[in-house]
Amino acid sequence: MIWNEAIECADRETMQKIQLERLKETVDYVYENVGPYRKKMEEKGVVPGDIRTLADITKLPFITKEDLANNYPNGLFAADMEDIVRIHASSGTTGKPKIAGYTRGDLDMWGECVARCLTMAGATKKSVVQVAYGYGLFTGGLGAHIGAETIGATVIPMSSGNTQKQLMFMQDLKSTHLCCTPSYALTIAEAAEKAGLSPEEISLKAGVFGAEPWTEGMRNEIEKRLGIHAHDIYGLSEVMGPGVSTSCSENAGMHIMEDYFFPEIIDPDTLEPLPDGEKGELVITTIGKKGMPLVRYRTRDICYLNHEKCECGRTLVRMSRVFGRTDDMLIIRGVNVFPSQVETVISRFSETLTMNYKLYVGREDNKDTFELAVELAEGLAIDDITFVENLRTRVDHELRSILGIGCKIRFLNAGTLPRSEGKAVRVEDTRKL
Repeated sequence: MIWNEAIECADRETMQKIQLERLKETVDYVYENVGPYRKKMEEKGVVPGDIRTLADITKLPFITKEDLANNYPNGLFAADMEDIVRIHASSGTTGKPKIAGYTRGDLDMWGECVARCLTMAGATKKSVVQVAYGYGLFTGGLGAHIGAETIGATVIPMSSGNTQKQLMFMQDLKSTHLCCTPSYALTIAEAAEKAGLSPEEISLKAGVFGAEPWTEGMRNEIEKRLGIHAHDIYGLSEVMGPGVSTSCSENAGMHIMEDYFFPEIIDPDTLEPLPDGEKGELVITTIGKKGMPLVRYRTRDICYLNHEKCECGRTLVRMSRVFGRTDDMLIIRGVNVFPSQVETVISRFSETLTMNYKLYVGREDNKDTFELAVELAEGLAIDDITFVENLRTRVDHELRSILGIGCKIRFLNAGTLPRSEGKAVRVEDTRKL
């Protein structure tokens, strides 16, 4: 099943023609409408007319997450606010979110991309798609939603949580497709088992899971316990959201919607392009967006590309599973978390907390665990239960406000954590992803 055969099965010459035309248009548009990027181009001595081939993209400067932070909230928007019909956002390194603006045309493009993804998972207008990603500023819920509506499927906008009601609707409305994080899919599977429901007693056929790293072992467990085929979906809020790529029935990489997202793989140290099959940092240029187009955006995700035709019939380039990141960002329960954000919170309690802390990230029962260990200020003791619990409540509130998720907080006496003579090791991530 293919949603847009003319594009998804296009020969390489046709695809490159589309890409070059849209790349030229995008560079012209950004140069005229995005001051900060025009300045970057001027500093590098490049003008839109220098882009004559796809290979010329390497002449252009990169956009980084620091550029997003420095131009908060809408300094990288190319369209006027009166033409922006929706805002989404994700966590940023400074406590300020990375904001993305969408025009009406951008939303149509998004719907097209996710429609292709859901079709890869076997969805049709007869399907019932249960969306259990969070709705709101996070792109997951509304991204899956718009794709399902584009197909014409029935959408159940459950959002995340309330697992018993998820199961009730899944049974009563005979949901055929589930969209959520892989860890939440396992939570639903566990709840179904506790309720005595076997995979045969529910109508699910497939799931489209993303927003957090997951392993092949986890995929196999989800498929076995829910009796479905599990598909991986990839996206970034600042680029679009879910739908940049997804895996087909062959499960041999994720097809990138390359008529809208031009991918490159670069060496993160030299910034030079790398060939197919070689791991490096994924760089994406949006070729079609109008609200906030991004040219050569460094995703920090490590993967490789494969341009060979897939057994499913699609010719869209495939990206591998993401192997890791080049920066300090953690993805915990589908949420982007930076140690610097935690430091920001700790600094607000300078009279009671020191800046000596460590984050522990792990995985138990296929769910992420997240703990903050932080030292109390000199002279304060952890045996003052009333004081400690009051402080824990206040710190937890601040962390949830900035991170969007909570974590277990463990206070330590001053001097407890080991000191480093070099760069402090702030994170211990024991997940095997």
